[in-house]
Amino acid sequence: MKLELYSTIVCPQCGFSKTEQMPTDACQYLYECEGCKKLLKPKEGDCCVFCSYGTIKCPPIQESGASCKTC
Repeated sequence: MKLELYSTIVCPQCGFSKTEQMPTDACQYLYECEGCKKLLKPKEGDCCVFCSYGTIKCPPIQESGASCKTC
């Protein structure tokens, strides 16, 4: 299975979006929006900001095929 390493994060506050490279060995818990400077944290039950606000789930979830609750 080939991992997708880029995901577009969309800020729920201002709608700004940016494509970012995801870390392959960990979940990213914090992300600062470049548009409004809001510090994004994962939604309850998600392991990282990519799983909450990105177009692609993080690599650890892609690899495991599991839900964020097991990450």
